Amino acid sequence: MAELPRILLSAPDVGPAERKALLSSFDDGWIAPVGPDLDAFEVELAAYTSSEACVALASGTAALHLALLGVGVRHGDEVVVQSATFAASAFAVMHAGAQPVFIDSEPGSWCLDPAVLADFLATRADSDRLPAAVMPVDLYGSTADYVAINKVCAEYGVPIVRDAAEALGSISTSGPLGELDIPTALSFNGNKIITTSSGGALLGPPDMVERARYLATQARQPVLHYEHVDIGFNYRMSNLLAALGRAQLEDLEKKIERRSDIAERYRDAFPDFVWCPFEQTPRPNNWLTVAILPSGDPLPICESLSSLGIEARPAWKPMHQQPVFAQNEMVHGEGIADALFASGICLPSGSTLSDDDVDRVIASVHSVLGRA
Repeated sequence: MAELPRILLSAPDVGPAERKALLSSFDDGWIAPVGPDLDAFEVELAAYTSSEACVALASGTAALHLALLGVGVRHGDEVVVQSATFAASAFAVMHAGAQPVFIDSEPGSWCLDPAVLADFLATRADSDRLPAAVMPVDLYGSTADYVAINKVCAEYGVPIVRDAAEALGSISTSGPLGELDIPTALSFNGNKIITTSSGGALLGPPDMVERARYLATQARQPVLHYEHVDIGFNYRMSNLLAALGRAQLEDLEKKIERRSDIAERYRDAFPDFVWCPFEQTPRPNNWLTVAILPSGDPLPICESLSSLGIEARPAWKPMHQQPVFAQNEMVHGEGIADALFASGICLPSGSTLSDDDVDRVIASVHSVLGRA
């Protein structure tokens, strides 16, 4: 019997349209970093997300770094970061010269807990040690409670940087990603809901976005010779990758629909799993389908699934458990971040999965859990 193909967690969904877009940009000679596809991609992203402005960048991490600088984070500052996240969120804080302080998630969204944040900011205000910014993370397509987070941050005058790397296409109780007009980072890494192979974008107020665009192009002054009065970065997305992104964005709604169908299949197949809640997200993008297992350690279960040709992963290991951040402060709430890592599993969710692929995943999980 021929070996079955490996089922990946979230494979890129690309095809003839992406190939045509790349070759068109190539054939037109737009190999240089900037070009018409880059300009158009930024306009189209801003329109899709209801944002005032957008700059396309080399990575989501670059977008977070520039957003932090844009709200005034400087060397020696502290930034509140959701502990349940991928390391890039906290790494961007370090790139800005600041230190992350980690806060737990709430059960209704798995995102930053506004009540824990409120208590933390009140305590810090009493000692005149408010953080320079707060960074909620929209986890697995579930969005944070920005109504509550905005309210508490506004009370203390602390700016927000939104890490929406996993949430393009999700619509929260506060609307599309750009509706809040706060600096918002996107990622187009290869496993995201749309991809430019690598890359990211920063959404937000026009003045902040234009400042980020300037810094991202080596902070070059608008003169014929190379002149610099600021330290800049080589963070712009290339025109070729933007061409790929434009083709991907055209079919984003179809990708969301397919991932939502897959998520519903898993929910029906495993009714005793506790699935990612979407209390603040009327329309999630279902980037990954993630659940807390009723019992068992997710790591050996993922290893067993891998032996069957299926990629699955534990939920994010919280930042306060990471060795690199062992000395950083963690503010615990209901223990959601720890519980996710202890029992959470991410199942294959890519929009390229066929119905037969999903059936195979479901049968394999049942088999590994001894339910066959």
